[in-house]
Amino acid sequence: MSEPTSLAGEAEKLDAADGLAALRERFVLDDVTYLDGNSLGALPAHVPARVADVVRRQWGELRIRSWEESGWWTAPERVGDRIAPLVGAAAGQVVVGDSTSVNVFKALVAAVRMAQEDGPGRDEILVDATTFPTDGYIAESAARMTGCALRPVTPAEVPGALGDRTAAVLLNHVDYRSGRLHDLPGLTAAVHAAGAYAVWDLCHSAGALPVGLDEHGVDLAVGCTYKYLNGGPGSPAYLYVRRDLQPRFDSPLPGWNSHAEPFGMRPDYAPASGSVRGRVGTPDILSLLALDAALDVWDEDGVSVAAVREKSLALTDFFLRCVGAYVPTGRVESVTPAAHAERGSQVALRCEDAGEVMKRLIERGVVGDYRAPDVLRFGFTPLYVGFADVERAARVLARTLTG
Repeated sequence: MSEPTSLAGEAEKLDAADGLAALRERFVLDDVTYLDGNSLGALPAHVPARVADVVRRQWGELRIRSWEESGWWTAPERVGDRIAPLVGAAAGQVVVGDSTSVNVFKALVAAVRMAQEDGPGRDEILVDATTFPTDGYIAESAARMTGCALRPVTPAEVPGALGDRTAAVLLNHVDYRSGRLHDLPGLTAAVHAAGAYAVWDLCHSAGALPVGLDEHGVDLAVGCTYKYLNGGPGSPAYLYVRRDLQPRFDSPLPGWNSHAEPFGMRPDYAPASGSVRGRVGTPDILSLLALDAALDVWDEDGVSVAAVREKSLALTDFFLRCVGAYVPTGRVESVTPAAHAERGSQVALRCEDAGEVMKRLIERGVVGDYRAPDVLRFGFTPLYVGFADVERAARVLARTLTG
């Protein structure tokens, strides 16, 4: 076993050499070791002032004029274009608005409709059997709506489950429980080879690791913005529709905001062109512009996703080392893959009495979270988590399990 002083000294050296360490000052943090950014990201320090301007000046003084003069009307596409580089997409393919659940519904139904336009017999949806529950609920509803059968399979089983009946496949890029990173390029290629459409949920990957939507030919993708993008609680989600598919994107929620002439007030629906087709109703301006401000951390500081990924892997490697050194053998078991190619930006530890253990960790100033029945989750946001945080978390975990 390594001595705590040895690993603490190593953490200090790693923090001193960390090219992203200065970004920590851009966030509102305290003495708590915060490892739950995979559920809710920390507050960027400049966001409150920006939101105050939106409320006091744009809303309070300009009022209705802000839809034009402050750019409110076009904000869903403008903020989408800011997110696009973080998920490997060119401009004009990402629109921000609604929740992840709503966007999953839009994307999945649209994918099935395109598949059924391509030819008869496409009447099955494959869904990740280990998915976050809301994706499963939405997939079940989308299947009923489109007359499809729903078939839950694990991501590893997808290539063998694809066939002539497959219309669409809904998958998570990173498993929310285990932190396993799934093979987006390979699975997307397999879906396409079967003549189906791939819909990816990026909630636990965007902002933590490269995604490569354009590079890998992903058809549609959705994601939230309150985790690694630090947009704030309930900040709006986003929808990616590959450019060549946009003319065929048939949303099951054709709201007035996606109309070609939204102020024409026509009784018949005519879809707008481009990513605007993904809009539905009036955008949530306050939360949308809080997200817009939060994204400044990426632009103003020139942060690259590649650098974030490199640090993420280093943090999770170091945490696993510290856990192995400090925690008594057999007390916890990592369910997060050791291989970098299969790991997201979190570490999940199986632990007896995990709920009670996490409660005690939080009381001692280490904040992660718990997933039933026995998983401790620790999320690592490279923009503000350092190696000293990692070492302290493992040390407190060991003390909690033995004391």
